[in-house]
Amino acid sequence: MIRKIFTPILVTFFILFDITFNNSLRSHPSEEKFDFTPFSNEYLSNDILIEEDLMWFERSINRFIRSWGVAGASVAIAHEGKLVYAKGFGYADVENEIEMQPYHLLRVASVSKLITAAAVMKLVEDGKLGLNQKVFGEDGVLNNPLFRGYIDERVEEITVKQLLNHSAGWTTRWGDHLFMNQSIARQLNKELPLGKDDIIEFTLGKRLHFTPGARCSYNNFGYLILESVIERVAKTSYESYVKRNIFNPIGVFDAFIAHNHDSLRYPLEVRYYEVPEAELVPSFDGQAMQVLKSRGGNDIRTLGAAGGWVISSVSLAKFLLSIDLYSKETILSKKSIRELTNNEPGFHPLGWRWVSRSGAKWRTGSFAGTSALAISQSNGLTYVFITNTSPWVGARFPYEVNRMMARTLRGVDSWPSINLFNPNSINNQNFVEVGEGDEMTQEEWKPSWDFSNLV
Repeated sequence: MIRKIFTPILVTFFILFDITFNNSLRSHPSEEKFDFTPFSNEYLSNDILIEEDLMWFERSINRFIRSWGVAGASVAIAHEGKLVYAKGFGYADVENEIEMQPYHLLRVASVSKLITAAAVMKLVEDGKLGLNQKVFGEDGVLNNPLFRGYIDERVEEITVKQLLNHSAGWTTRWGDHLFMNQSIARQLNKELPLGKDDIIEFTLGKRLHFTPGARCSYNNFGYLILESVIERVAKTSYESYVKRNIFNPIGVFDAFIAHNHDSLRYPLEVRYYEVPEAELVPSFDGQAMQVLKSRGGNDIRTLGAAGGWVISSVSLAKFLLSIDLYSKETILSKKSIRELTNNEPGFHPLGWRWVSRSGAKWRTGSFAGTSALAISQSNGLTYVFITNTSPWVGARFPYEVNRMMARTLRGVDSWPSINLFNPNSINNQNFVEVGEGDEMTQEEWKPSWDFSNLV
């Protein structure tokens, strides 16, 4: 007989602060002047449910994050549209010994691209944008004089869809445009910090690496342009549009575009960590100080649509369900969801990183201080695993997370028939069986680090 141990439901109201820009476009990454609009929301806690039959599952995750030197991780699992598991592991803030909770906010890096793709499809559904619409040139969405200084006429061929599937003509052959601000500033003879318009202007002043649509090459720059496209068409800031049209309608109110410096983290946002040997770098904004890349060295705010969102694992899982073809309630039409997951040979899907033949979908995200994995499996299981630490393998770490989760999830025969999106459902709990999961393959790495000396 299954023995369950419950503690009282702990529902805590937190006051978060939402940055507003008075509907102005976010063209400059200012972190000095902004207004705060407060709102409240309910969040789950690690103490809501302690289930003895899942303790081995949690021990497996704890062993994994310790072996990889991960400070903290947040995990949310949904089964057939219901949130059946939500827990934090390790620390949200090592220095202050704050334990990770499922309500903590974390950067999700390139998982942001999926959010952006959903926003684009929403504009397409509303008849305000077309996937085959041209972006630059006299008839393009971004036809203002600032973006008319391109030297390669092939730029006029770029479409919205090509930006989404990474076939617009840019590679990272000479570096990632969104992580080379100091070099761009020198070449433009401008002072830091740069805004996204500066980066677009600089890149349009160079020749394309290949003809748009000829092939694809994964890069961040296309999604930076998509942010400007969304702002031009929606006539509001990218962040505001996504909140009002993607997140708020599904009950998500804890998603924001990140700030860069450690001192400007949102309430309930975690602290970020890198490998112990990580070197300090100049601040992104030209200030005379040396910082970690994750604490002001990289300009995450300008990364925006390509990798700038912070959100809780629970809310990210809710978003994934809102664009799942088999969910009862979705934020997009079935046609748009199919478009996002269409596997056109030789090209990336729109927003997603991979879509398997069986229908399983993966979205990964990684940069200094962050690693995120979001998976929607073909067996009705959806899960999110986000860390506030970047192990030394960088972008390959989500593969290791997937391997561990695939092995561990195979040992779970049933999940509580609860829905933690609605905490009241925990009062009457049964278990439901789950099917087998999908696993990606990658070679193994097994380092072990000590975080005790990291500040």
